[in-house]
Amino acid sequence: MSEKVKRTERIAAITRILSCNPGKLFTLSDFAQMFGAAKSSMSEDISMIESAIRKYNLGTLETLTGAAGGVRLRNYNIGLDNYQEVEKVAQMLRDPERVLPGNFLYWSDILSDPQIMRQMGAILASEFEEEKPDAVLTMETKGIPLAMMTADALSVPLVIARRNSKVYEGSAVNINYVTGNGRIETMALARRSLKPRQKVLVADDFMQVGGTVGGMVALMAEFECPVIGIAVMIAQDNIDRNSLPTHRSLLSYSGTVNGIPMVEPSAWLRPGGK
Repeated sequence: MSEKVKRTERIAAITRILSCNPGKLFTLSDFAQMFGAAKSSMSEDISMIESAIRKYNLGTLETLTGAAGGVRLRNYNIGLDNYQEVEKVAQMLRDPERVLPGNFLYWSDILSDPQIMRQMGAILASEFEEEKPDAVLTMETKGIPLAMMTADALSVPLVIARRNSKVYEGSAVNINYVTGNGRIETMALARRSLKPRQKVLVADDFMQVGGTVGGMVALMAEFECPVIGIAVMIAQDNIDRNSLPTHRSLLSYSGTVNGIPMVEPSAWLRPGGK
């Protein structure tokens, strides 16, 4: 920029840039060049932004020193109460009109709502952030919105396993797994999607008995990639949780009572519930 930029404008712009790129490292030189200001001025701006973010619980502004240092926004939870935000979704899902034959729930409208998925993805990302995953893995197709927003919040790539390998993705690893209703299905992932020893967070929209999630865990074993955890939107209340790696589900579903879906935020979301 050739014209001098006011501090208030710089702070607004930097905050926007950081919030749109959670986890991405920006150096003071990046901002100094962008706004035509001294690094000392950028440092003062960052200090003001960090103070506001901390005061209003908007996340953590992390400063790294040294030649490769800079600043990045971590744990971006947009200042919302996680339990209350998940409870809002639970209230939507308790509508009796959402119940489908077999006690299944209609919730495609929720999965396709960018604002809701962004909030849910940010909450799940904050739970696994310290594990520093290299990628988020999901299975096509309904798990993609949540997985994408979780990957975005973590600033890592999204990897999508498919039901069948695609010629245009090259050589693939194929495995068989047992679904929640007992069917044997195929799961495929292009070999070039991941490298050995990359840490992976598995994400899915719904976990009934853990069949699909278990399939993704088995698939990662073929790639020699450790699974650092499992992030799920809704989990059936009676699944065998001990058979799976560390996982978090935002909502618990225990069927219907008098036609009303029993959907509740998971206990770990309550204050002191971890």
